[in-house]
Amino acid sequence: MLMEQGIDALIGITSHIIFIILAWKALEAINIQALFKKNKEIESKLLWILLSIALGTTVSNFFLDFINWSQRLPYLL
Repeated sequence: MLMEQGIDALIGITSHIIFIILAWKALEAINIQALFKKNKEIESKLLWILLSIALGTTVSNFFLDFINWSQRLPYLL
């Protein structure tokens, strides 16, 4: 039981990191600097990081939930 929880934690952490990186790469297509005033590079980078974390974590949670739900489907029968 403890080993299974450890594996689930490792899968969750890995999934979140992968999807945060993918979100970062996807957000690079947007010119977010155009939305900010001049000399606000730190603020724009901070927003970039927060958006990447929010988007990546949301997508990761969706996939982890989907996998979890699909594993529970056999209990329906």
